[in-house]
Amino acid sequence: MAEETKTTASEAPAPPAEVVVSDVTPVVEKETTVTTPQPEPEQVPEAEATLEKPAEEAAVESLEAEAEKAEEKIAESASFKEETNVVEELPDPQKKAIDEFKQLVQEALNKHEFTAPPPPPLAPFKEEEKKSEPEPEPTAAATEKGEKKEVVEESKTEEKKEEAAASVEVPPSPVAEEPPKPEAEPVVEAIEEKKEVVPPPPAPVEPSEPAPSVAEKVEEKAEAEEIKETIVEVTTPPARAPAQAPEAASQVEEPPKEELKKEVPEEPKAPEEVSIWGIPLLADERSDVILLKFLRARDFKVKDAFAMLKNVVAWRKEFGIEGLLAEEGIGIGSGLEKVVYMHGVDKEGHPVCYNAFGEFQDKELYQNAFADTEKRSKFLRWRIQFLENSIRKLDFTPDGINTIVQVNDLKNSPGLFLFKKELRQATNQALQLLQDNYPEFVAKQVFINVPWWYVAYNRMISPFLTTRTKSKFVFAGPSKTAETLFKYIVPEQVPVQYGGLSREGEQEFTIAEPATEETIKPSSKQTVEFPVIEAGTFVWEARVVGWEVSYGAEFVPSAEGGYTVIVQKSRKIGPADEPVISGSYKIGESGKIVLTLNNQTSKKKKLLYRSKTKSD
Repeated sequence: MAEETKTTASEAPAPPAEVVVSDVTPVVEKETTVTTPQPEPEQVPEAEATLEKPAEEAAVESLEAEAEKAEEKIAESASFKEETNVVEELPDPQKKAIDEFKQLVQEALNKHEFTAPPPPPLAPFKEEEKKSEPEPEPTAAATEKGEKKEVVEESKTEEKKEEAAASVEVPPSPVAEEPPKPEAEPVVEAIEEKKEVVPPPPAPVEPSEPAPSVAEKVEEKAEAEEIKETIVEVTTPPARAPAQAPEAASQVEEPPKEELKKEVPEEPKAPEEVSIWGIPLLADERSDVILLKFLRARDFKVKDAFAMLKNVVAWRKEFGIEGLLAEEGIGIGSGLEKVVYMHGVDKEGHPVCYNAFGEFQDKELYQNAFADTEKRSKFLRWRIQFLENSIRKLDFTPDGINTIVQVNDLKNSPGLFLFKKELRQATNQALQLLQDNYPEFVAKQVFINVPWWYVAYNRMISPFLTTRTKSKFVFAGPSKTAETLFKYIVPEQVPVQYGGLSREGEQEFTIAEPATEETIKPSSKQTVEFPVIEAGTFVWEARVVGWEVSYGAEFVPSAEGGYTVIVQKSRKIGPADEPVISGSYKIGESGKIVLTLNNQTSKKKKLLYRSKTKSD
């Protein structure tokens, strides 16, 4: 079935350059058995039925075939190459975008938009509006008073004219007329309203008294003018003199306080300082790397990238990232260190993070992580703390390492995401947080030991992932796990459980000592020779991925007539036996160490080995 699939792939037209590994999901359309957990017999193609293979195995083989076709395009597809973080090397449209992005960020820093408090509620604004409403009332009252003042002034003008006429004409009768009282009454009212003391008008002359002389009239005229001048001064106060109600008075007194506050010159605020992942924004070239991550996450749409940056800064403050980094003991002793852990680097130097979801088959571990909301929240905080600590170890220079390789092991997790409600909720929440707040931190997502059901699951979550994110996906079934990992990570850096040579404890070899890779053909015997010239202890280690191969070792001296020494008697080693075989032999003469590997299976095998001589 696998061969038939490959043949079909070779005859099909080549996909465009942007076709990526994530396109393995169309397998669901080709084989209807993959789309349902319990396929009906009539949906299985006749070619498959004749082979008498389980639907699960057929689905995995088909997934591997599609992944293999996509893997062949990795070297040709630009989407799998990390773009440069050096601004000078960017295309002109991207240079323009990052310049605009920097300008927006600088303006936001100047205005303190990143740390500005939320806007006040609407209630205070309504109160101010209410306070501003009574302002027209004093104006109306002032208008009425102004009319009264005009009446007083008119009466004064007429009084002056009468007095002028009286100063010229001499009255014929000896009895003087009383001064006109109506004109003074409005003045008294205005004075009473303003609560100011006004000198009383002169007493009227009684009729029994003799008529005043011209000199006395002149004196009375002078006194009347003085009184009128006093009245005019009182009745024409400044603009704020009219008496008002207590509420109006309080409203008049408040604005001067506000005006005084406004009059005090405020010192210009320095731009705020905002750091993210330990890197201050716009501080140096490292911040260019940060900004480029946001731009790439939003396809270089500047406004969208700026909105994302502001949301991330706000979320980090709300989530309490800085305080979370200082917390100790989250997840210690819970077994989570077996689920997510960092181990080695890939061929380009990216740190590699392994996620072993199959560990949640342990019921106790599962309950400790997802039994209730509080535990799920603690698990999420532990996961974010782990990621934050890993990111802080990145370089962040334009030519440095700024991303991580994620390896997701789906072994022993059939239906785990589909039927474990608590884990599915926690995983979806974590996935959403990572995608929204950690843009472009993953160089590649490698899924290994992919079971048959993951095709349907990947198709379900695929619409929620961006095209850029899906372009980094690589899938490998159980039989292709080690081979796929070796494309990106050297064998000495791959954990032993995934087919590599890296294991815990003190070993004869370090990750700095490279291993050799070879392929053992099906139903064939292969030998590996290590020439030995200098005296000392010769050590070696070998591994066959999946084993089921017979292994033996011997020393063959260079001198004629020398005796061959059997170092390791030939024996068959199965997958459950020790994954890496180590050997040593003390050299007393020149010769060679010969390893013999006999592959009697019908499948090719991956062989790894390395050696060295230690001086005694």
